[in-house]
Amino acid sequence: MTVTTLTYHQFDDCLWIRCASRGCFVNSPALKNLAERYLESGGNTIVVDLEVCPGVDSTFMGTLAGLARKCMAAGGCVQIASPTQRTRDAMESLGLDMLLELDPVDAPWYATLMERRSVLAQDTEAAVEEEHRDMSEIDRTRHVLEAHNTLRSMSKKNDETFGYVCETLEEDLQRHIDQGDDDT
Repeated sequence: MTVTTLTYHQFDDCLWIRCASRGCFVNSPALKNLAERYLESGGNTIVVDLEVCPGVDSTFMGTLAGLARKCMAAGGCVQIASPTQRTRDAMESLGLDMLLELDPVDAPWYATLMERRSVLAQDTEAAVEEEHRDMSEIDRTRHVLEAHNTLRSMSKKNDETFGYVCETLEEDLQRHIDQGDDDT
């Protein structure tokens, strides 16, 4: 049985994505795929609702940072609704508050937050099929590496924090390629 942790609804002014579990390397590929499809269709503003998300890992945050850069290039942004204090602190410690708008009270959706959540809850078509659970190990490694390289590129502190992680992932990826596991 697939457990759906992400739901979404496309409003006129944004794509709304709600994370109903921990934001992590397991559901971040689905987040990325959904957001990239929206951006390809001409959208540029994504709201990630973390009201019931107990926390996020570095892969999820790196994915958000990469999406924020793409939204900014398209003239938009990524906004975070209702992060826990712990999540907010984690994002700020990595400098994501420079790319993401955390609980922006001036956002068009802020005054209608509860109504938007109600629309999402009633939208039975809104569940994200998490086909990423079937990702190959090499694709998952590439995704995690991309997310961490994004974080690493944001500051010298992040480079020091995630440098070893990226080096290890690169070695793992190369080992898979050398063994002929590259399925691309």
